[in-house]
Amino acid sequence: MNQVVGRDDLLLVTLDTLRHDVAAELAAAGRIPHLARHLPGGAWEKRHAPGSFTYASHQAMFAGFLPTPAAPGPHARLFAARFTGSETTAGDTYVFDTPDLVSALAAEGYRTVCVGGVGFFNKQGALGDVLPGLFQESHWEPDFGVASPTSFEAQVERAEEVVAALPAEQRLFLFLNASALHQPNWFHLPGATREDGDSRATHAAALEYIDRHIGRLFTAMSSRRRCFAIVCSDHGTTYGDDGYTGHRLAHEAVWTVPYAHFFLEPSA
Repeated sequence: MNQVVGRDDLLLVTLDTLRHDVAAELAAAGRIPHLARHLPGGAWEKRHAPGSFTYASHQAMFAGFLPTPAAPGPHARLFAARFTGSETTAGDTYVFDTPDLVSALAAEGYRTVCVGGVGFFNKQGALGDVLPGLFQESHWEPDFGVASPTSFEAQVERAEEVVAALPAEQRLFLFLNASALHQPNWFHLPGATREDGDSRATHAAALEYIDRHIGRLFTAMSSRRRCFAIVCSDHGTTYGDDGYTGHRLAHEAVWTVPYAHFFLEPSA
C-alpha cells in the first residue's frame, strides 16, 4: 500500500448490510457478472465485520480496521494508525499518524469525497454529520437513501460528476456507501409488494440491481489513472434467521461479510 498511496486513485464501496451467503450464492450462480469479473477468482472473500451496524463498522474501517479474514490470524492490514504494540501492522501496511485514514489521505494530497447512502451519512443532524464530516467534500440527498428504488444509480451519477470535475493531476479518494441493500429493499424484486416485505430474495435482487450499475462507477474511477478499489459489506443482516430480524446483534449472518480488493486499470 505504500506504493499505491500517492500514485493511484482509491475507491472504497461499502455495500451496506450485504450478507456474505447471499453475495457468494449470486457470484457462484453468475447473477452479478459486473462485480464477479473483478473478484479474485470470481468469488468473494469471507471476512468478519468490525461492527454489527453501520456507524460502528465505518468508524472502525476509517481507522484502518477493514473486515478481517475469517480464518485464524494475525492478518496484516492494508492501512493502520501508528500505535505501539499493533500486531497487524506489517511492512506493506500504509501507516498514518492522523486519527483516521481519510485525513491521512488528505494530507497526502488526495481529494477526499463521500457519497453517502444510509441515515448515518444524511447530514440531517449531529450524528449524521460525523462520518461525512471526515471528508473534504460530502454528498447526500433523499435520492441516495434507503427509501429510493433508484438510489445506487443516483449515487453513481454523482460520483461520475465528482470525477469529471477534478483536474487530471488531482488524486482522489472516493467513498460510496450503497444504501440499496438496506431495508426496505422489497421494491427491487419484480412483483413484490410492500405487504410482502423484505427477505433474502429481495436482498439478492437489490445486489443484482447494484451490479447492473456498478460498472459505470468502475469506469469513472479508472478513467484518469489506475484505481485501487475495495468493495465490501460493513455488516450483514437477518431475515428471520434463528428468530432474529435486522442487525446490531451478534448473529453469524450479521458478522460474516463479503470482501474484495483489486485494481481497476485505466480505460484509455
